[in-house]
Amino acid sequence: MGLKHGKYAYIERKDGWYIKVRLLNIRLKKKGKKEKYSFDINDPTKYIIVGTKTKKPPYKAQIIKEDDLPEEVQKIIYSI
Repeated sequence: MGLKHGKYAYIERKDGWYIKVRLLNIRLKKKGKKEKYSFDINDPTKYIIVGTKTKKPPYKAQIIKEDDLPEEVQKIIYSI
């Protein structure tokens, strides 16, 4: 599965699983840039859980830590 120009990212859960999410109206910066995120990550309406759960994400994937997310999104990623 492709990551489509920074529109998709993986959320790293504390139990070792990664969840694929679609980011609405957001483009992630490449790994070499200084800023980690170029958008407001506290808006829970910007995340759509695709439903893919994996132990090993693609090597080019942007990884978002679970602790950086709002409470609503943290609850949803554990329902998968």
